[in-house]
Amino acid sequence: MELEIQIKTLPTLPGVYQYYDKNGTILYVGKAKNLKKRVSSYFTKNHEYGKTKILVKKIVDIKHIVVDTETDALLLENNLIKKYQPRYNVLLKDDKTYPWICIKKERFSRVFLTRNVIKDGSEYFGPYTSVRTAKALLDLIKELYLLRSCNYDLSEKNIEAQKYKVCLDFHIGNCKGGCEGLQTEINYSEDIGAIRNIIKGNFKESLKLFEELMMRYASEMEFEEAQKIKEKIALLANYQVKSTVVNPSITNVDVFSIISDESYCYVNFFKISNGAIIQSYTTEIKKKLDETDKELLELTIVEIRQRFNSQSKEIYVPFEVDLGENLKVTIPKLGDKKRIVDLSLRNAKYYRQERFKQIKIVDPDRHVNRIMAQMQKDLRLTVEPRHIECFDNSNIQGTNPVAACVVFKNGKPSKKDYRNFNIKTVEGPDDFASMEEVVFRRYKRLQDEGQDLPQLIVIDGGKGQLSASLKSLDVLGLRNKIAIIGIAKRLEEIYYPGDSVPMYLDKTSESLKIIQQLRNEAHRFSITHHRNKRSKGALTNELEQISGIGKQTVVSLLKHFKSVKRIKIASLAEIESIIGKNRATIIYDYLQKK
Repeated sequence: MELEIQIKTLPTLPGVYQYYDKNGTILYVGKAKNLKKRVSSYFTKNHEYGKTKILVKKIVDIKHIVVDTETDALLLENNLIKKYQPRYNVLLKDDKTYPWICIKKERFSRVFLTRNVIKDGSEYFGPYTSVRTAKALLDLIKELYLLRSCNYDLSEKNIEAQKYKVCLDFHIGNCKGGCEGLQTEINYSEDIGAIRNIIKGNFKESLKLFEELMMRYASEMEFEEAQKIKEKIALLANYQVKSTVVNPSITNVDVFSIISDESYCYVNFFKISNGAIIQSYTTEIKKKLDETDKELLELTIVEIRQRFNSQSKEIYVPFEVDLGENLKVTIPKLGDKKRIVDLSLRNAKYYRQERFKQIKIVDPDRHVNRIMAQMQKDLRLTVEPRHIECFDNSNIQGTNPVAACVVFKNGKPSKKDYRNFNIKTVEGPDDFASMEEVVFRRYKRLQDEGQDLPQLIVIDGGKGQLSASLKSLDVLGLRNKIAIIGIAKRLEEIYYPGDSVPMYLDKTSESLKIIQQLRNEAHRFSITHHRNKRSKGALTNELEQISGIGKQTVVSLLKHFKSVKRIKIASLAEIESIIGKNRATIIYDYLQKK
């Protein structure tokens, strides 16, 4: 009753709501344009997703904070999630370990890499997701400009008092000796201004100044100095070329994209300045309450912009998001802007693929669970297909008709469960009748022996083979207990019972790859059995034709050696021990001549 009153009295303003359980533990934090409408939806909707149902059952108290704007709600939600890390919220890691490039607030500012941001008026650029990238940029700056590396207090008073002496850096040409007054603060500050522009991705000013300086040295016949400046221009131009992948007119923009599966989403972020990508970052987020891509992207954009201290006023995204009134949201449809969003999406996909490869090695259970959940969704199944069986027929011109059943458990072949079938009731090459026979025999036996039935049957063939298989399942009363599909070879069409229109899975999807692997394995196993049966039958017939050798002799040999191949490579003594000297000599001589 108290909860109902709380919901009814909620304001219709933007804000943040918090759900608590009976122990006073915070369960969930969310934002809303309209608090009353959003919170009420949790208690009036019939939630299909299991975790949301459980969450709603646990809620005994609701608290809320009203804010002025939607933007404030986004920021507050983000901060509260990081602070309390509620069980039912996606986890936002407040990662402060990324490196920054610092321009220290002091006379003759030092420029260095740091992981500690100190609020002392110094300028911090970053953070950089890759230490290597940050170091490469710092190395470039040190190649272009002569900066001090010491940590002396270079106040006017100390320099006038000649408190310091130039160090080795000065003598090898890496510093201009500001500590002894050999470089003015104004000259040094000009270099710092140029460095600031380079870090921000603005190379134009530095290139222009270097070119003017090079021409001046050349006109004064100082060719050695001019060559040094030319090398610096080449360094800067080379770095710029590596960075520039978009239209130079696109400046000071953040780009975001998202790709997701059943359990996780992957968000990519590009920071673009003066036509160059100066920052790239991709993160993986575990879903908690079946959140939509829109909800996840909104939350992640706020988090990433906070983490990377982004001041951009415009963002590019693949679909509409609500981020308040202070940020311009663009959804590019064509041209360079669309290409940069596509590039971001491609980076998210590559990151996802790399994570799959890593997880397959370090966490195989999570890998299997993800694939099973994806197959259930792609194939519209009611349960995950942990146990799949696939059937294939094989005959050549109607001879030696056989069939094979291969079994996959948790997405991998279970070879000990593979079974071969010799067709018994069908005369001639009738694929439909053969499929009907083997499906009946397979599941009649599993039923009789009380063994586990599969969650999915895959039939190698189109509508005809699928219909034939369904007849057997109907007779056995299994039609509604096991899902069944047919896969046709020509265009990889997937057929469902009672539906004449096939379904086409994405050619790159893992679900299709597993079905193809099943089909190929069933085909291989069936062909191998067919080949063995044919060659065994041919040699058996041939051995029976030898004068003095009867059918019982051939049967005795096969019982002992188990295969025709072993008879061929057996020694005379081995054959003799089974059927006696005279008949063994006849067969051995015959095989040797062949």
